[in-house]
Amino acid sequence: MDRKFIRTESSEITSKIFGAYDVNARMIEKEWGVNVVNRGDGEGDGIAVSGNDPESVAAAARAVEALLEMSAYSEVLTEQTVKYVIDMVSGGQADELSKLGDDCLCITSRGKPIKARTVGQKLYVDAIRKNTVIFGIGPAGTGKTFLAVAMAVKALRDKQVGRIILTRPAIEAGEKLGFLPGDLQSKIDPYLRPLYDALFELMGADNYQHNLEKQTIEIAPLAYMRGRTLDDSFIIFDEAQNATPEQMKMFLTRLGNNSKAVITGDLTQTDLPDGQKSGLAMAIKIISGIDDIAVHYFTERDVVRHKLVQKIIVAYDKYEKEQERRRQEHKNAMQKKNNDRRKDDA
Repeated sequence: MDRKFIRTESSEITSKIFGAYDVNARMIEKEWGVNVVNRGDGEGDGIAVSGNDPESVAAAARAVEALLEMSAYSEVLTEQTVKYVIDMVSGGQADELSKLGDDCLCITSRGKPIKARTVGQKLYVDAIRKNTVIFGIGPAGTGKTFLAVAMAVKALRDKQVGRIILTRPAIEAGEKLGFLPGDLQSKIDPYLRPLYDALFELMGADNYQHNLEKQTIEIAPLAYMRGRTLDDSFIIFDEAQNATPEQMKMFLTRLGNNSKAVITGDLTQTDLPDGQKSGLAMAIKIISGIDDIAVHYFTERDVVRHKLVQKIIVAYDKYEKEQERRRQEHKNAMQKKNNDRRKDDA
């Protein structure tokens, strides 16, 4: 029987790591087939990990140590956080967890600190800090838009920029603009709602409305960007996979002095008409090698919504890869059939 003991500063921290009804400890036990118990004896407050396989015990202990580090700057260690730590340790990426730390991006209107919750999110935030143009590419739920808005709010509060500009294409996903009631603003509001929601949470409704009236904050469809030069601004271009190549070029050439642009999108969820190329995909190919431009890719591990979202993304990705494999097999079979026919005709 192999055993490792991880010392904690208090029984409160130990309880925090174990989680409500010991759910976190049970997840670690299930993953590596070990026993995780609370020990408050002669060894002091801590957590003992034991099992028959030394490698499994070492991995489980590393996961507990990572959660202990996170407990210093996280109010609650959720099941989702524990699942992420388990995935990182199992994937041989435990050392990368040390990149996470008590790096508060900003405080919401309700006093909640906003921090990167995964290594991927931390690298994304660092890229925003270091570069002028940043592409955040990844599936839904990875926080790419919310973190960009948080960084924009922080830049505005710190007087690094004079205004925040948020834009996205008014592209339908199954509905037409004409079916919605009201004037043009009423028609485009549903497409901009995710941006409103992020600003409301970070700034509060009253503060948001005050900045909107002062034109410190501007939220507009992509078409409104044409012909402008955006100086002293933090610009966020959301749902950029739905921009055409012409629209993307137009947006990128709006950048003015003392400005930063974050372009976010999910290349697997393009709502452009069939046959229309995504300007986001093309832009990454064309300009990603330019200095001061960064491209950050999120994975399903960075999903911070409900734990089912990650499973849904993985399931869809698996399905789409299988469909692509079948299409390729069919294409190869048809090509072989045509080649055989040509040989017969010859």
